[in-house]
Amino acid sequence: MDLKLLDVEPTEAERVVVDLFTGMGRDQLLPALHAVNDRVGWISQGALNHICRVLHIPPAEAYGVASFYSLFSLTERPARVVHVCVDLACQVNGAKALCDRLTDELGPAGARSGWLRSPCLGVCEKAPAALAFEAGEVAKEQLLAPTHAGEVIAVAAAGPSHVDDERAEVPQAGDSGLRLLKRVGVVDPESLDDYRATGGYQALRTALLLGPSGVIREITDAKLMGRGGAAFPTGRKWDATARQPVRPHYLVCNADESEPGTFKDRLLMEGDPFAVIESMTIAGFAAGCSKGYLYLRGEYPRALHLLRNAISKARERGFLGANIMGHEGFSFDIEIRRGAGAYICGEETAIFNSIEGFRGEPRSKPPFPVEQGLFGKPTVVNNVETLVNVPVILTEGCEAYTRIGTEGSTGPKLFCLSGNVSRPGVYEVPFGTTLGELLDLAGGVPPGRELRAVLLGGAAGGFVRPDELGLPLTMEDARAAGTTLGSGVVLVLDDTADLGSFLLRIAAFFRDESCGQCVPCRIGTVRQEEALHRLVGKRPLSTSAADLQLLREVGQVMRDSSICGLGQTAWNAIESALDRLGYAEEATS
Repeated sequence: MDLKLLDVEPTEAERVVVDLFTGMGRDQLLPALHAVNDRVGWISQGALNHICRVLHIPPAEAYGVASFYSLFSLTERPARVVHVCVDLACQVNGAKALCDRLTDELGPAGARSGWLRSPCLGVCEKAPAALAFEAGEVAKEQLLAPTHAGEVIAVAAAGPSHVDDERAEVPQAGDSGLRLLKRVGVVDPESLDDYRATGGYQALRTALLLGPSGVIREITDAKLMGRGGAAFPTGRKWDATARQPVRPHYLVCNADESEPGTFKDRLLMEGDPFAVIESMTIAGFAAGCSKGYLYLRGEYPRALHLLRNAISKARERGFLGANIMGHEGFSFDIEIRRGAGAYICGEETAIFNSIEGFRGEPRSKPPFPVEQGLFGKPTVVNNVETLVNVPVILTEGCEAYTRIGTEGSTGPKLFCLSGNVSRPGVYEVPFGTTLGELLDLAGGVPPGRELRAVLLGGAAGGFVRPDELGLPLTMEDARAAGTTLGSGVVLVLDDTADLGSFLLRIAAFFRDESCGQCVPCRIGTVRQEEALHRLVGKRPLSTSAADLQLLREVGQVMRDSSICGLGQTAWNAIESALDRLGYAEEATS
């Protein structure tokens, strides 16, 4: 940071919002940055200086944090901007034509034109999508999905009209066999009474009767695995944390689902927010946590509104706070932390850094979070889908739960279907359902089209061919087939999809989202994209074979030596396209 800038003063509006954080610690840096951005639309040098004085943070470190997140700008921009998604699901549903029209009408993407290109906004079932934002005394946000050029142009001129309050919906709404999605689209997500009338808080009552060890035993016997992609046994994680003598313990709900094509956690938070709060409370009770943090994607305004309402009402009715449900000695509360546009913050240790007020970069492991996590204390990290399985287990029993799915992959699973599919959305099926059966539920590809490929697991996943639709959707079968279920992405490509452009978008995504901390990922993601550009554009470095070899070498180095899962998986989808779909032959022909 240039020292001559340290004397720049904030505006009166910036000073007012930053002064609200007086006397607080460094962990309030991200909320303070949000407060300034919400008020004026960008982070000025004067505002950043004042944040540093109030929170006692070195200016260079605060600058490093503020510049880390894509939703913040350190250069002046209008109070009103529209973020237009150009990621995978939107790409195959007209994002390019939308952006071309906006360029013609408003000018190239940038602050002056009032619109920006954005990575995945997490509304892939309604592609193409955009997020309108307008700073002010009360910031306004509105998701536009599905959208079109006329709507984006109108909102860019007039601003968002409200916080989008459209009800969350799923194609299976009302199906009596649903467990995780049974309330979504059916029950009022703002009513605690409606939630309780449909079985809400029965699981917490059961947990309090069982005691912490009894809850952990039920979760362990149910064989609940993490649903975020790593599939780590949840009971083992909770037990390891509960056994740590160091206090306090923390719970972090990872609601920063930024994997392109993933939107299941958003649907749960928008459609059944009280279930998320109850599930976090049970997890906190079992693992001995006194506080929970819900780390929410910055691009989810509707989920933010509904979760704030759920936390407030749960607190009022004695389901959060001290002596919950009259249980003497059990105190637990939840704080929401908004992300600000950084895919890497979905990595569990990067979340810790982000909450603590540092750059959202992953930490080396060991030590593992159950030993030293948030603020250096034992911490449980689970994503939203994992947590909402917990009330199902406690109300139905672990034996009933294990009868759902397969021996190795128990329970129901949520899948996010998007792309070239007739009925996109979140679907709940038992583990073991075949990929073909899942696609049939969603109506397959549009009439007159042919299936070309399915991307499983998102940008960090792998492709499956049309002749592999018999694949059972379980952790073990996906592993045996050389692919992954990841976070539940099922992105369908028909015969109109441009596979080369699709792969380039994956490469660009990882290049942009790399935190840059480790050399293999920082350099490898750039070299990967460069080589793909040459292959797709038929402009070889020397020969196409040389670029293919370079891709494989770079991909293997990233996989073997990157610090975290981003670099380790950045090569997966491209490798599977080359080997499984035969794109290597297509690119070199």
